[in-house]
Amino acid sequence: MAKASSRGVDAESLVERFGSPLYVYDASVLQKRSRELVKAFTGMHVHYAVKANANPALLKLIKAEGLGAEAVSPGEIRAAELAGFKKKDISFTGPSLTEGELRFAASHAGRVHLDSITQLERWGKLRLGKEVSLRLNLGIGAGHHKHVRTGGDGSKFGIMPVDIDRALELAEKYSLSITGLQQHIGSHIPDGSDYIEGARLLLRTANRFPDVRHIDFGGGIGVPYAPGEKRVNLAAIGKEVRALARAFEKGRGVPMSFALEPGRYVVAEAGSLLVSVTDIKKTGKHTFVGVNSGFNHLVRPALYGSYHAIRNASRTGKKVAISVAGNVCESGDVFAWDREVAMPELDDVLVIENAGAYGISMASTYNLRALPKEILVKDGKAKEVTFDRSPFLVQP
Repeated sequence: MAKASSRGVDAESLVERFGSPLYVYDASVLQKRSRELVKAFTGMHVHYAVKANANPALLKLIKAEGLGAEAVSPGEIRAAELAGFKKKDISFTGPSLTEGELRFAASHAGRVHLDSITQLERWGKLRLGKEVSLRLNLGIGAGHHKHVRTGGDGSKFGIMPVDIDRALELAEKYSLSITGLQQHIGSHIPDGSDYIEGARLLLRTANRFPDVRHIDFGGGIGVPYAPGEKRVNLAAIGKEVRALARAFEKGRGVPMSFALEPGRYVVAEAGSLLVSVTDIKKTGKHTFVGVNSGFNHLVRPALYGSYHAIRNASRTGKKVAISVAGNVCESGDVFAWDREVAMPELDDVLVIENAGAYGISMASTYNLRALPKEILVKDGKAKEVTFDRSPFLVQP
């Protein structure tokens, strides 16, 4: 029986030591992806989208690479602060905020992008600051699934072009200066063309705001999940966006700052979910391999139909078509259908790859099952980094 490694450490050894299911993160992959972003977008602020994975141990590594933080809730702001991010390095955007949440963001984030006309008017009434930034929805939506396309008239996010005049009126009414604009068109954008077009449109629209000095292009840059998917040309995207930014700054004749908000690109490929085989059964159409995890731990396949590569870390040999089924009492709890994998036996360890983004961050205790432990592998050594979420869930 051949062994396979997970994130530089033998996967079976990790399960023997820490148990399963188990989220495992590779520090070197996270650091590599962070450095690629900083290099591709030289001269711009790179804010990591905390919602992709808020584990404090990972946030500390990301901060050490020179990235800022993008939060969407007070809890994410608290997590960023605990990891050492300063107020000036925290950007915030959130829909459907309570007054308390808006007050908290105003006092703890260096820049708050207001998501709606309602938020803008509330900001003015509460006198939370003379300068404001707006999240715009300019009609461009992109991403791997309709649920993550955050632009267009089917999206709940941002201020639409038809409401820009109203935003300008409210700014005048409350003596506010609109100094920033942000947009986020979607998640897991498969190539750079939509991202670049979104950047171009945002800059064009910025000409309607004479006081703007900061432009945030959002995140959403994808990573390859399935066989045949190509890695985005990050350098080319960065080169084009930086050229657009420079031309805009030159045309305005005043110093500008620019930012982006990647999340998935930083952490997706750094993480894997290790699970143990608990059952094997055959039906007329499928060979179901049951494991001790489910969509309560990794919801992406059930929610989005997402592909995650799966391999048998316990043995090699002839690959056969198996359907990897979870232990949640739901028919939709299947990680993969008819996937070619070395035929498992009971207690084998399967590795579900590219699970570092929107894995543990979207996990739940549905069916009253515990969350997986989280392990960080750095310099060939593994340590547990599981964290208690309850202190971050207190509402302001």
